[in-house]
Amino acid sequence: MSGRRRRGELFGGDESRFTGPTTGDERRMLVDMLGAQRATLELKCSGLAAELAVRSVEPSTLSLLGLVRHLADVERRWFRQVLAGQDAPPVFSSAAEPDGDFDGATGDPRVIEAAWEAWRTEVDFAERFTDRAPHLEVEGEDAWRGAVSLRWVLLHMIEEYARHNGHADLLRERIDGSIGI
Repeated sequence: MSGRRRRGELFGGDESRFTGPTTGDERRMLVDMLGAQRATLELKCSGLAAELAVRSVEPSTLSLLGLVRHLADVERRWFRQVLAGQDAPPVFSSAAEPDGDFDGATGDPRVIEAAWEAWRTEVDFAERFTDRAPHLEVEGEDAWRGAVSLRWVLLHMIEEYARHNGHADLLRERIDGSIGI
């Protein structure tokens, strides 16, 4: 096949993202699946700096950096605000700038560093919250959905990452031709 790679190969050959259990404890499977999706976002962005702000197709504001910023705000919303009940407004968007997570994603190294720091901080909080929760039925109150359980939030986060990792596939391929799962 003349050196061409299959689109379905693992991105960067990294299989370690998908080694979690396929049977057994429900919490472990949910947490590992979400961890694999988080690792996929980070991997899709690896090795890039200012290119992270490359937009998909004009006039779209979608970029890998925008996804990192968006997912930092999403993590913050569900785990800090809803489940932990903290007064924790979004880091990158607001009522005045509802798309600030995407619109403010520029190639400035300080913007990039702040995005990764915020995302890692929110992922760390979410992982610690999940680890310490006594069970998956821990609930929080959401203005949009009403009562939501940790189980539902974990499932929703897996869906959120999976959807945006599909976007990340297309964005990364446009930047440097890199493809793979």
